[in-house]
Amino acid sequence: MSETLEHVASRARTDAPPAILLDKVNKWFGALHVLRDVSLNVALGERVVICGPSGSGKSTTIRCINRLETHQEGRIVVNGIELSDDVKALDDIRREVGMVFQSFNLFPHLTILENCTLAPIWVRRMPKKQAEELAMEYLARVRIPEQAKKYPGQLSGGQQQRVAIARALCMKPKIMLFDEPTSALDPEMIKEVLDTMVSLAEDGMTMICVTHEMGFARTVADRVVFMDRGEIVEMGTPTQVFENPQTERLQLFLSQILRGH
Repeated sequence: MSETLEHVASRARTDAPPAILLDKVNKWFGALHVLRDVSLNVALGERVVICGPSGSGKSTTIRCINRLETHQEGRIVVNGIELSDDVKALDDIRREVGMVFQSFNLFPHLTILENCTLAPIWVRRMPKKQAEELAMEYLARVRIPEQAKKYPGQLSGGQQQRVAIARALCMKPKIMLFDEPTSALDPEMIKEVLDTMVSLAEDGMTMICVTHEMGFARTVADRVVFMDRGEIVEMGTPTQVFENPQTERLQLFLSQILRGH
């Protein structure tokens, strides 16, 4: 079972700054206001699940955290470094923040092993042999070490997503961002990936996960954040959010999600 927020607070030093701080973040795509005064603190080692209907701003929020999208107003601070146009600061942040996308974004001309070792070798200056050993460790963790010498096109979508998770882990990030990591997986593969994510959480990894897997949210999340129309509408423990929703918007969303399951 997930730890309570009180346990998270006691686990982190009381004087420790948040791993991630969003302060009144606003973003527009042209005239479309996609994030509206989004404020969120994520503690070191905390697991946060963001849920909400399509178009609610969930993915845009986590894409702003490593500046894959730029916000126009407000502040975002990651590991004590504020996101800005400073290229070095951005490189420092991205070195510590891993991200797994809905699409796999693997290099088709590289083997699975090469996909996983590329960043550790070139960004972290890790010796090739050490990078390959690390890659095999994480490929084993997501249960596909036997695919190491194959190319992405030879793998199923579910296998490619697990490679993408292993690849992100090979950078030894302090923070992991997941954007619907199981959306492309076959049902029988979902549990294996979620089990991997649970083990990461138990290792103390700071995680933000956008997902519709409500069972995962109940089991792993310290906090669940519900977004709609670019706003954070409600947040709380899984028990609070799922069993005692305060707004009609969340009540409607949960009824639709649970009906879908």
